[in-house]
Amino acid sequence: MLIEIPGVLDADQLHRVRTALVARDDAWVDGRVTAGHQGAQVKHNRQVDERNPIARELGDMILASLERNPRFISTALPNRVYPPMFNRYDVGMQFGSHVDGAVRLVPQSGAKIRTDLSATLFLCAADTYDGGELMIEDTYGVHGVKLPAGHLVVYPASSLHKVAPVTRGTRYASFFWVQSLVRDDTQRALLFDLDNAIQRLAATGGDEGARMHLTGCYHNLLRMWSDV
Repeated sequence: MLIEIPGVLDADQLHRVRTALVARDDAWVDGRVTAGHQGAQVKHNRQVDERNPIARELGDMILASLERNPRFISTALPNRVYPPMFNRYDVGMQFGSHVDGAVRLVPQSGAKIRTDLSATLFLCAADTYDGGELMIEDTYGVHGVKLPAGHLVVYPASSLHKVAPVTRGTRYASFFWVQSLVRDDTQRALLFDLDNAIQRLAATGGDEGARMHLTGCYHNLLRMWSDV
């Protein structure tokens, strides 16, 4: 399930993020420092050191926005969210085909998070750079994703994916992973569709009894499939 979530950050938040990232040239390190054996061989980008205070400050702002975003909650059913990280791709940089590691160690806490979902939040306008598409492969083929600033894409972390080479400008993004309450992607997709149907019934004044029955079905399925 590949889901786009618009408007995670507004214009003022995006300005704040971009200004901070551009100003702090000393915060950027080689992106391979957090890559596993597979990723290090194909990864060529820069990222903000996870220990840098600016990463925590901006990451907390993103997490606060996600907590208030009903589409993200419906899509991911988040149990735990990895602290958002930040990367940049200058001209010639790319990230070859790879699959994200199944478990990541949360910095400074020692906690581990299972990566059910991967997420990329685009931080600059699509017309400010060429290339840099996020290419995600699933059973239906390869999907190129290049979204407006402030928009998020969420997809299964088990997907083979890559970032195409940037040929003009600089691509800034935030990326992170989600451990969902429901680890199975097919079950999450069914719950997402059911939740959307319930919301449409509420918005259109549909049969209240049917909506309540479907709501009960939704929560009983979540109760059955949830890890907690």
